[in-house]
This record gives sequence, structure tokens and C-alpha cells, in this order.
Amino acid sequence: MKKTESASSPLLKIMERRRSVRRFLDAPVERDKIVACLEAARLAPSAENAQPWRFVVIDDPQVKDAFCREAFGGLYGPTRFAERAPVIVLILSKTEFRTHRLGQRIQGIPFQLIDAGIAGEHLVLRAAELGLGTCWIGWFNTRRTRRFFRISKRYKIAGLIAMGTAEPREGKERKRKALEEIAFFNRFQG
Repeated sequence: MKKTESASSPLLKIMERRRSVRRFLDAPVERDKIVACLEAARLAPSAENAQPWRFVVIDDPQVKDAFCREAFGGLYGPTRFAERAPVIVLILSKTEFRTHRLGQRIQGIPFQLIDAGIAGEHLVLRAAELGLGTCWIGWFNTRRTRRFFRISKRYKIAGLIAMGTAEPREGKERKRKALEEIAFFNRFQG
């Protein structure tokens, strides 16, 4: 398989440029940029168009500091870098949809989390387009997060996204597997 050409695809250029950012500048993110990212997430597809996602934007410095003390303490210390991000987006997924319950029970696939992941990816790609850096975070204290925002059990916590202006850094090429290693046509070789 040949490498696809990205010269003609603005979206593919954004995907190639996007990386997980763990060092942010101390600069606020304009609310209109946050809203633009949320709008992109809102447009994501979902199983049976359930649109189970909900987003909690944490951009008030005092709320963010208090939240970070709860979410990144103790065992979750390695993700403390998110404290420096001016914005943290908490992604939730409503669990009360029949399609999701059936999918989980019959297929063993948590469709509500897939839906939340698709919406989150829409959000991070739009952020990259707007010049913002992001990092998906899965390693945080979900129990304390749930308690901090009084989130009912009707919602599954899908993850966090740290967002802000990335510190400039030398371009280190991201290593990716060759397409031949991960994609197969009309057969599988594992």
C-alpha cells in the first residue's frame, strides 16, 4: 500500500499535525474557540443518533485548581501536567439508551464510550485547526471527579481533554506503524 497524499486534504494535514500536548503556555483560551470545539463535538455521529455525550468545561482557574487537586492526587500524579492547561473538558456519556445497553449486553461493546470517543476526537481535531493543543486523559480519579461535580450514575465518565496553547517545541516526528502492518483487504493477518 502506498502512503496517501495529504497535499490536497486540509483535514489530513490537521490530523498529521495534531499531537498530545503536555506543556501549555500560561494563556487563556478564548470562549469562542471553546464553543467552536464543542460545536464540532456536537456534530459527531452516534449509535442510533442517541447523542449521549455531555461536556463539562472547566476554565475558571479556581474551579480548575480545586478539581485538579481531586482528580490528579496520589496514584494519579503522573497526569498532573493537566493542571497547567487553561481548559479541561470532562466528557460524560449518558448510559440510559436502550441501544447502548443492548450493544453492551449482546456485542460486549460499550457503544456509549465509542460515541463519546468520536465526539471527543471531533473536539480535538477542531482545536488543532484553531491552533490549540490538546491531550486526552484517561488516568485520573473518576470517583472523586464524579463527587466533585455531583455526577449521577446515569452518566459514565469517558475521559478528560486538557486544552490550551502548546509550548513551542522542536518537531519530533511521531512514529506510526506502516499501513501494511495495520490494514488488510479481504483478509486478516494477525
